[in-house]
Amino acid sequence: MLRAVVFDLFHTLTGLESEWAEVPFTSDFLGIDRRVWDKVLHTQSRWRLAGEEKDPFRILRRLVDTVDAGISDESVQAAVKVREHRYREALARIPLENIETLKRLKERGLRLGLISNADASEVMTWQDCQLCGLFDAEVFSCDAGCVKPDLEIFDKCLERLRVGADESLFVGDGGSDELVAARIAGFRTVFISGIIEELWPHRVAERIAIADHHIKRLPEVEAVVALYS
Repeated sequence: MLRAVVFDLFHTLTGLESEWAEVPFTSDFLGIDRRVWDKVLHTQSRWRLAGEEKDPFRILRRLVDTVDAGISDESVQAAVKVREHRYREALARIPLENIETLKRLKERGLRLGLISNADASEVMTWQDCQLCGLFDAEVFSCDAGCVKPDLEIFDKCLERLRVGADESLFVGDGGSDELVAARIAGFRTVFISGIIEELWPHRVAERIAIADHHIKRLPEVEAVVALYS
């Protein structure tokens, strides 16, 4: 029987970037190729996600040095403000339908969990986010010291929820191989594609293939939940 639903945060519970993102990408602001920047963020910076560095400037300076150490400290400091603004906006503009969906799941008696790969600067304004307080367990990698797809971060969330993986759904956009890891951990998995279709449409088909279920918008998860109730 289903007892819990665990969610990713960014690109899962946040809104379509076309609806709110007036702030430039950090890479665009610094004149760095976005594909190169994405690779650094997602495959070469586990240290920041694990919370080994929490100062926003030092995090960004180290990331930038991986690509171009010639970029000035002044430019990096300006980019820190842009990056902080971007994440503040992402957390401030959670779609109402997502908030209402989470509340309805709680009303059904389900426990809710959150697992997010995030460095300290990306979740500085979490306490002001409308999602804060809706979860029975919140696990941010920068605080937990472990990072998706490590199974340890899933175990930490399950321990706090006091449920087993076989009693839980995991819902995410599939970044950081989270869907593969969640299935290995014992979850049934739900791939949400709405934001990915907008940003990286070429990634959708492969992620559909590895998930147990596919939805485009968060309210659709309620139909998946009904399958296991």
